[in-house]
Amino acid sequence: MATPSSSSADNIIDGKAIAETIRGEIKEECAALLQSSGVTPGLAVVLVGNRTDSATYVRMKIKACEEVGIHSFKFDFPSDVTEADLIAKVAELNADPAVHGILVQLPLPGHIHEQKVLDTILPDKDVDGLHPLNLAQLAHTNTHGSSRKFDLKTLPYHAACTPQGCIELIERSGTVIEGKEAVVIGRSNIVGIPVFLLLMQKNATVTVIHSRTKDASAVCKRADIVVAAVGRAEMVKPDWIKPGAVVIDVGINSVDDPTSKKGYRLVGDVDFAGCKAVAGKITPVPGGVGPMTIAMLLRNTLQGAKRGLSGGNGN
Repeated sequence: MATPSSSSADNIIDGKAIAETIRGEIKEECAALLQSSGVTPGLAVVLVGNRTDSATYVRMKIKACEEVGIHSFKFDFPSDVTEADLIAKVAELNADPAVHGILVQLPLPGHIHEQKVLDTILPDKDVDGLHPLNLAQLAHTNTHGSSRKFDLKTLPYHAACTPQGCIELIERSGTVIEGKEAVVIGRSNIVGIPVFLLLMQKNATVTVIHSRTKDASAVCKRADIVVAAVGRAEMVKPDWIKPGAVVIDVGINSVDDPTSKKGYRLVGDVDFAGCKAVAGKITPVPGGVGPMTIAMLLRNTLQGAKRGLSGGNGN
């Protein structure tokens, strides 16, 4: 475990740089796949309504696809689209061999049952990794098998993007997960539960802290690795952190800041300024976990294309 550091950037995990490296790897793999098989990975993105934030996220994802050599297919629907029409489009994309991944941008309008739409996506094309069957596969272990190798790049199913990004940040910053004690703060289906399962698969001993946990700070302070994903601004204070621990901050919260032109600033679930002086390694907000989510989306799409060629084994 790294030792605590208080120097300017020595212990900061640069998520933007790591994501850029991964995107470079994906670009090379997409070019090699095209040369060897004639196949270009394809990602279909479905956008409903005119929310500015959703439209921005979709543009970022499409731009990222173009940069790495993934075909993107964008489908726009008005905010009053019926649930039946949306499900019909998903079914059409499920049947399209040129589409290896389907992403329905959330949130959807209130008259549409989000989970019903998401569950319509075939698990093989669920590049968000949120289908119940994909989550179930992530929970399946092979503790009595001959091999416990768990490689995110060769999984035979899709794991959720942000949790994958957390694991990559930990490992690519030089931390071995196996044998460590890890704490996940938050138990959402999008981040908390999948990252708990990923850490478990990587042979960490994992505890989940939630709203009913007694003495959460004491539980957290035992951890060699902390993943904060609870959605509460700067909740995790320096006295929660074991000296030298690796701290991954998934949270992104807006707090008032009269000194900012926008009147607010973005912070994570971790008191970054305070915890940085204690942690061995720590991610900033922004610039930490955020850039990794799109990188993992691209990799899931690439892996979906590879599995389609190899009969589903991902190799």
